Amino acid sequence: MTAVVLPAAATLVALNAAHAASDTLYVAPNGKDSAAGTQADPTTLTSAITRVTAGGKIYMRGGTYRYSQTVTVAPGNNGTSSARTELSAYPGETPVLDFSAMSEDPANRGLALNGSYWHVYGIVVEHAGDNGIFVGGSNNVIERTVTAFNHDTGLQISRVASSTPKDQWPSNNLVVSAESHDNADSGGENADGFAAKLTAGPGNVFRYDVSHNNIDDGWDLYTKTDTGAIGPVTIEDSLSYNNGTLSDGTQNKNGDRNGYKLGGDDIKVNHIVLRDIAYHNGHHGFTYNSNPGTMTISNNVSIDNSERNFSFDKGTSVFRTNVSCRFSSGGSNDKAVGDADSSNQFWSGSNGSKCSSYAGALKWSFAADGHLVVTFGGKTITP
Repeated sequence: MTAVVLPAAATLVALNAAHAASDTLYVAPNGKDSAAGTQADPTTLTSAITRVTAGGKIYMRGGTYRYSQTVTVAPGNNGTSSARTELSAYPGETPVLDFSAMSEDPANRGLALNGSYWHVYGIVVEHAGDNGIFVGGSNNVIERTVTAFNHDTGLQISRVASSTPKDQWPSNNLVVSAESHDNADSGGENADGFAAKLTAGPGNVFRYDVSHNNIDDGWDLYTKTDTGAIGPVTIEDSLSYNNGTLSDGTQNKNGDRNGYKLGGDDIKVNHIVLRDIAYHNGHHGFTYNSNPGTMTISNNVSIDNSERNFSFDKGTSVFRTNVSCRFSSGGSNDKAVGDADSSNQFWSGSNGSKCSSYAGALKWSFAADGHLVVTFGGKTITP
């Protein structure tokens, strides 16, 4: 995978050391709304969100924060284009936002990031009644987060409300070095790892992310006729595996169970899918899902998905240097309708020469600079 160097945690701390004390607030599980927000007298997250100055910083101390209602960064609570407002784990500690007290309900999101120009770093969000992290604002960076065991998609980018005009749909958000797993709704057909769907604007990017063991899809870029086309999404240098089966073995026949689901309702959107891996998902690895647009599908690897590794039945997408392999029985031949040249190695009954690089057990980790490292059989791979 092509390395794009991201700031490590220590660098992020240094970049924000210049904030005056009044611009930095500390929160802790035992904090109080009325507290000063210093290290010695920490406040609550909900209070800090309303008190932090634009471009300031909120440090979350480690431990479990228990909530029964959504924690919201309201529209208009924005950082600036030159200084995002920071919501960050305190260095070396892990804050966990636990919404177990919530019932499953579309209104019961965990963290709703509806402001713009924020940087969320290093937090865990779990057991929300709907999305773990919902992104309704624009120009945000969501980094090193984990969304797990939520009752809808772990991290979703969509409009704030049905009245939000299309030119205000969330745009230009970056989700980087994030993990999303074991998200499951009771119906088994809505909870994906990551999604930018239905009402997402242009310029949203997923990079170095890992989605696994969600009840539905790893990624969902679904569109529907009622709301029309979303903006093109970029998914790059990411991994999607074992979706359709939770970590405890639970499955649901209603789930789509794809690694990367790239459309819906025959609506054209020209997504960009680069250097990604789909492994052992319960249906297709990469699927156009009725998106007949001109997508860029390049340098991806798809292995041992239950149906097709690549499933594109129509459209004018451009396929370059993709690899498809099978080391277990089952599955169907790939289909890549569009511009697919000889640089691709699709599955049509036997493995090609490139497949030897992808034999063996899958393992992954995040490097210190945030980029995703994937190995097969102990060999680091580059799609």
